[in-house]
Amino acid sequence: MEEQNTIEEGTREGLDRREFALRSIMAMLSGVAITISGCGGGGGSSPTQPNPQPSSGDKTGTISADHGHRAVILAAQLSAGGAVTLDLRGSADHPHTLQLTAAEVASIAAGQRVGKASSEDAFHTHTVTFN
Repeated sequence: MEEQNTIEEGTREGLDRREFALRSIMAMLSGVAITISGCGGGGGSSPTQPNPQPSSGDKTGTISADHGHRAVILAAQLSAGGAVTLDLRGSADHPHTLQLTAAEVASIAAGQRVGKASSEDAFHTHTVTFN
């Protein structure tokens, strides 16, 4: 009965479970960047292999709140300098992709720090940071 009184008191104060959950989710997502890009038709690249093994010259990204994902740009992709779409699945049980523009790939190749949000899958995103 004591728990029920606590819930009723919280509801009277204007914050029920639904409102609390909504506010919590909004607070978590407030720092997430949302990028919308149009399709220019053609010129896109398909996602890279989901589990590439990094070798000399490859760049591995750091993934926020990681639970098995991997982000690796291959040396060949860096030297080509075009836009890249990475498959971040790694050993996670769900996919994410990361779309990098040609300018972002060039910055990463030059050793500059680049951070970008992944696609939203399984109700969340990750920020991937290179360098």
